[in-house]
Amino acid sequence: MSHSELDARRLLCPLPVIRAEQRIAGLAPGDTLDILCTDPGARYDIPAWCRMHGHEIVATAQDENGELRVTVRVGAAS
Repeated sequence: MSHSELDARRLLCPLPVIRAEQRIAGLAPGDTLDILCTDPGARYDIPAWCRMHGHEIVATAQDENGELRVTVRVGAAS
C-alpha cells in the first residue's frame, strides 16, 4: 500500500475535491492520500465526498494557521 500527498492549499471549492478525485483515480484500494488545504469549506466537502464514494477518513488535523490535513484511505469503489 502506498501513501501520497496532494497540495490543495490556496484552492477554493470545489477544486480541492476535484483534485483529490483525480489523484485517487490513480491509487489502489487501501492506499492513503494526505490532502492539504486551506479552503474552510474543505472540512465539510472532503468528508461528504468520501462518504459518497466509499473512501474512509483516517485522520484530520488543523494547525493554528487554518491549514487542514485530511488523510483518506481509498475505498474499493474508487
